[in-house]
Amino acid sequence: MNTCRIVDLSVAIDVNDWEPNPVKCEIVGHKEGADLLGENLIYMRGTNWFLTLVERFKHVVGRGLSHKHFPEEKGLSLFTYKLTTHTGTHLDAPYHFGDTDSAGKKAKTITDIPLEWCFGNGVLLDFGALTAKEPVSKAEVIAKLKAINYQIQPFDIVLLKTGGDQYAGTPQYFASFRGVSAEATEYFIDCGVKIIGIDSFGFDPPFQRMIGNYLRDKDVKHLWPAHFLGRKKEYCHIERLANLDKIQNPTGFKVCCFPIKLTGSDASWCRVVALE
Repeated sequence: MNTCRIVDLSVAIDVNDWEPNPVKCEIVGHKEGADLLGENLIYMRGTNWFLTLVERFKHVVGRGLSHKHFPEEKGLSLFTYKLTTHTGTHLDAPYHFGDTDSAGKKAKTITDIPLEWCFGNGVLLDFGALTAKEPVSKAEVIAKLKAINYQIQPFDIVLLKTGGDQYAGTPQYFASFRGVSAEATEYFIDCGVKIIGIDSFGFDPPFQRMIGNYLRDKDVKHLWPAHFLGRKKEYCHIERLANLDKIQNPTGFKVCCFPIKLTGSDASWCRVVALE
């Protein structure tokens, strides 16, 4: 049997981690879950208002279904999360960048993205430890490709290792990363790439840096340049990757990044993996 090595490239979504929009989770335990299932019986049997009233009365006086009727007095648990589509490792659809594409048509939402884009040959470009402050440039990309003797092919899934994931779960994660320049992003798009991934909180430079640059000279080119490039040239990107250092070679592996099917959404969570 042929086997492959699976490398998890996703960060966990954890209510204990720091987030600009904190993750919230309501937990219904197994005992409470049994009682909740019993309450659901009220509405299943109550086909009209009178029967509903009868079933609710039976439940109140202890004649309904409760945890006492379940094995070990335990039913089923239920976790309800409140979070954004940009929490954790996620894929941004073109609609996130703008509501229309270059032709004036509605931009692709997450459920419009062809699944063929989300599985393909991977290319890892390692930009080393997080020392540089400027976004990854086109010149750096070309130099890295030359160093690994590789030419980008259409539908390659390009992964950019910048070291940003070392701060995942902390406030520093939100502010300490490089991002990618619009010129580098456009280079990949012009090579036929549809999905680019990065191991940092955002794809563009940190929010504080972009806003600071804008306030300095009031030039809108400083504001989310790689994101807004997606209004002119269609592409998707993955933010908040992790474990790119676990990939053994810069090429010769597959990437799988299928998003959760959220109808009409601007983005969705992915369990991104590399297959070696």
